Amino acid sequence: MNTIEKTQEDVLVEELVAINNEIVLFNDDVNTFDHVIDTLIRVCQHSSEQAEQCAILVHYKGKCTVKTGSFEELKPQWTQLLDAGLSAEIV
Repeated sequence: MNTIEKTQEDVLVEELVAINNEIVLFNDDVNTFDHVIDTLIRVCQHSSEQAEQCAILVHYKGKCTVKTGSFEELKPQWTQLLDAGLSAEIV
C-alpha cells in the first residue's frame, strides 16, 4: 500500500512543477495605468478588477505575478506584453 501511495504522490508533484512558471510584470515610468490595465485584460484575460489590482501592485511593490502556467502557455502572452511596451519576464 505505501508503494502505491508514494507513486501517486510523485506524479502529483511532477505535474505541479511542470506548471510552475509565472509571468512577472515590472513597474516602469513609461506606461499609464490605463494602458497596463487594458493590456492585462486583452492579453491575460484578466477581469477589470484583477487587472487594476495588478497595476496597483506593480506600481507600489515594483512587480506582480500576472499569470501562471507552463512555459509554452505563457510565452505567447509574455511576447504580447512585451510588444505592448510592458516590462515582463517568465520565471
